[in-house]
Amino acid sequence: MPGPDGYIPPPYIPLNQSESEADGFSETEETSPPQAVARDPSQWSSGICACCDDMQSCIIGTICPCFLFGKNAEFLGSGTLAGSCMTHFILWGLVNSLCCLFSGGILAFFPGAMVACYACGYRKALRAKYTLQEAPCGDLTTHLFCHPCAICQEYREIRERSTGSTPPLIWTDMNAPTIQAMHPTEK
Repeated sequence: MPGPDGYIPPPYIPLNQSESEADGFSETEETSPPQAVARDPSQWSSGICACCDDMQSCIIGTICPCFLFGKNAEFLGSGTLAGSCMTHFILWGLVNSLCCLFSGGILAFFPGAMVACYACGYRKALRAKYTLQEAPCGDLTTHLFCHPCAICQEYREIRERSTGSTPPLIWTDMNAPTIQAMHPTEK
């Protein structure tokens, strides 16, 4: 059912289920090859509440949202993973803890509003890059009320639309350079 702005959400099919299983058919009953579902390129590839379809990003977005946010920001060209991750950590974790501690819980949601203001700029940049609609609601509202789900959705969108340059969710191993020695040359 289209909304007032004409947004029609894509059909929801869990990742571990094929389109034929979602329709109630088994793959052996189907005689024709599966066809790709045509999707409006201005729609998100997954819904805001489809976090559990990608368990890796869901767990990282729940336990350490600053890391996932940093990966998204790094892909969008904001600089380094460490810079975006630390800014998110300071706004979300540290300020939230201090406000809760010093106000007796009264200002518990104030830091959430600060991180939502910070994060909605990245969501807006992602929407501009892929010409996505502002859905399910505004960028600020999405991050204000559902920040972990929003950064997981943004990561899934980046991974879905990028070709070969997906931001990995694992730390890369760094090896020390080999020891080099200078040997005098003989003349």
